[in-house]
Amino acid sequence: MSSFNSIVSLEEARRVAIFGGTHGNEMSGVTLVNLWVKNGAEIQRKGVETKPFITNPKAVEKCARYVDTDLNRAFTPENLSAPQGDNQPYEVQRAQEINGIFGPKGSPDAYDVIFDLHNTTSNMGCTLILESSKDHFNLQMMNYIKKAIAPSSCLVLLNEHPLLKYSTSRSIAKHPVGLEVGPQPQGVLRSNIFEAMRVILKHALDFIELFNEGMEFPSCTVEVFRVLERIDYPRDANGNIIAMVHPNLQDCDWEPLNPGDPMFQTFDGKTIRFQGSGTVYPTFINEAAYYEKQQAFVTTRRESLVASSIRKV
Repeated sequence: MSSFNSIVSLEEARRVAIFGGTHGNEMSGVTLVNLWVKNGAEIQRKGVETKPFITNPKAVEKCARYVDTDLNRAFTPENLSAPQGDNQPYEVQRAQEINGIFGPKGSPDAYDVIFDLHNTTSNMGCTLILESSKDHFNLQMMNYIKKAIAPSSCLVLLNEHPLLKYSTSRSIAKHPVGLEVGPQPQGVLRSNIFEAMRVILKHALDFIELFNEGMEFPSCTVEVFRVLERIDYPRDANGNIIAMVHPNLQDCDWEPLNPGDPMFQTFDGKTIRFQGSGTVYPTFINEAAYYEKQQAFVTTRRESLVASSIRKV
């Protein structure tokens, strides 16, 4: 954990992208990005080039999560270095194109910040997704956003799990930021979810402008929920689901789940209880898109991270 006394000097964040439509049926990001492509005045900040971009246009056209494979899992080294051609799945071709525009991933030429806009069917509210506990720029940004929207809530999900972390579209950037807002059904646009996403983007861009203008952000503590484990639905020997999320757990994202608490309910009414060794905080509960990924929810642990003071070089 970083010392409160350390100051991290960072390059200005001059190139920023806002991705919508990584999943073509998550309508808040699709709609906002299309709006900003037509008129980007709302997202412009002094000294910052902000580019709104539809990442998966074919999926958006079909109002489907993806065409061939999940674009938000496609930015692996293998895919990005694979031979280019029409024989590749559409999303792999698209990942290579996006990496060419906003990357290359892991290089000094990559975009400084990418915001990737998502909706969830789970009752998660506003959630910022952090990919590294050592990204002090993003930690400071998330602290700024949380304070700016208070008393409204915006939680931070940290995914550094070596087996559960995946190669996101935003991972091209030096500072990748996921934004997940719900609940919202797939293919549906809800005004409250749309506005919540819009407000968070406003404050995030304000933070970048202030940082670039020379504001120093003092060390702070940020509460995060660290991904621990993926929990699948109970299944029979043939892999068929045999139980549902228990009514006591449904819609209770971020609320404590204790050993012995109801977790699933079988189709004949029996309760399956949580057998963990301690309290966890579940999220992405009963997410529609994750049935195909054998995931009923993920468990997290609540912890505090110390963000170092940051200022521009």
